[in-house]
Amino acid sequence: MLFDTHCHVHDEAYNEDRDDVIQRAFQSGVQYMMFPGTDIPTSAAAVELARRYEGVYAAVGIHPEEAAEITDEAFAQIRYWITHEPKVVALGEVGLDYHWPEPSREIQKKVFIEQVKMAVELDIPIDIHDREAHGDMMDILHTYGKGIRGVFHCYSGSLEMAQELMKMGFYFGFTGTTVFPNSKKVKRLAAELPLERILIETDSPYLTPPPYRGKRNEPRYVQYVAAEIARLRNMETSEVARITLENGKRIFQIN
Repeated sequence: MLFDTHCHVHDEAYNEDRDDVIQRAFQSGVQYMMFPGTDIPTSAAAVELARRYEGVYAAVGIHPEEAAEITDEAFAQIRYWITHEPKVVALGEVGLDYHWPEPSREIQKKVFIEQVKMAVELDIPIDIHDREAHGDMMDILHTYGKGIRGVFHCYSGSLEMAQELMKMGFYFGFTGTTVFPNSKKVKRLAAELPLERILIETDSPYLTPPPYRGKRNEPRYVQYVAAEIARLRNMETSEVARITLENGKRIFQIN
């Protein structure tokens, strides 16, 4: 059984066949899925799907690309979901993304800091997006994240950074990029990080692994991530699936 710990099946890319996509995932051996929000509407959609499906859980939060639109009401809504919805198991997808010039880095940092502080206060795991922002990310976590735990989605840092993050209580998500033939750095990370800190995810509808590269991603394709990690570590795919499922249940406190 598998746990896709980061997939956006509430995205509009699935408007025509969302229920079928979810059912195909369950039928292919995916036991659990977590849907992370990127703003208030997508967080609301994730919460609603988590209510409807037994194996679906939600994360709520403001993605760095949406940071310029944040309001006090949005923060209040995120807090409400975390404290009132039992299937909201993380605060996310939040973080820093310096690939594009907007929103400004200062706006992104301000919004991320508030969500880090909320995660610590409410004692909930945080699901982090970190793109080309490793230095500021680590500074913020060291300054505001005492006692924090969570996941670095689609981890792209170094082994040295991972060692530091593990001491803080973080796990590391690996997506379809692990299967890309030229993803040498990601493959090295997937092979060398402790397996008990690794999660598998699709980031659907993005980052589709071979043999479906170029098509819309689905949670059922998380099996290819598990298979590639197993190949890299000379293990059985079923064992990687079992361990990463248990890791997901542990960090998100799913019984």
